[in-house]
Amino acid sequence: MNRRRFLIMGVLALAVGALSSLRVYNQLRATLPPANTGVDVVVAARDIQAGVKLGDHDLKVVRYPPADLPLHVLHARTSAIGRGVVLPIGRGEFVVSEKLAGEEAGAGLSASIAVGMRAVAVRVNDVTNVAGFVAPRARVDVLVTGLASGSSEPQTITVLQDVAVLATGQSTDSSVTGAQNATVVTLEASPEDTEKLALASQEGHIQLVLRNPVDTAQEKPAPIRNTMLFGGTVSGPAVELKRVKHSPMQVPEPPSEIDILRGRERERFQFKQ
Repeated sequence: MNRRRFLIMGVLALAVGALSSLRVYNQLRATLPPANTGVDVVVAARDIQAGVKLGDHDLKVVRYPPADLPLHVLHARTSAIGRGVVLPIGRGEFVVSEKLAGEEAGAGLSASIAVGMRAVAVRVNDVTNVAGFVAPRARVDVLVTGLASGSSEPQTITVLQDVAVLATGQSTDSSVTGAQNATVVTLEASPEDTEKLALASQEGHIQLVLRNPVDTAQEKPAPIRNTMLFGGTVSGPAVELKRVKHSPMQVPEPPSEIDILRGRERERFQFKQ
């Protein structure tokens, strides 16, 4: 009898312990984030440069909490494969639609041109190409040297500032003087700025000035002329000299009385006006 009672008490104790453990487990589970709450997102499997056409080996899919995702992130590889990269994507970085060209744009240089911008090629020589350091993704200012309208004095002006370089290459046009040292630099510019560059290429000599990509300030340098650089007479507004007529000098009238001292004596003389 006592043995049966102990057996019943043991079974009841095990049941109570199991129920208590189940309750504690449910409470702990409620405090933990639900499993598999992340969503599939596409990230770069390696560093990808602008102009590359994405392939399956360039991408991988990871799960990420949806609350921490950027806008326009892609969730499937098929949404990115075959599209050109407009902006560089680092390894492990989210692949977003803003960094990809449209599906019909493909890859290459055209895919790296931002929406609303244009690619324009300018010819420079190795000296004006900052000794060859103007490379894709560099930022440059564009200087033009030529003759202003109605002037015989050369001057240099800055026509564009903080322009992105898309590509560089060697010129193969043998008809151009000095073509063996010429470099063609493709710049990204607005439609209005491409017109300025086209005119500058015809009317003057173009030189590129390399700048720090962090420095985006727009300066307003004044044009530089020969006389300002080497000295000489600086042209300016003419000064007209006029002869001024002065009235005859007025002689002061003599006083009507004058005192003359002779020792201690004073004599006063009067004059008639």
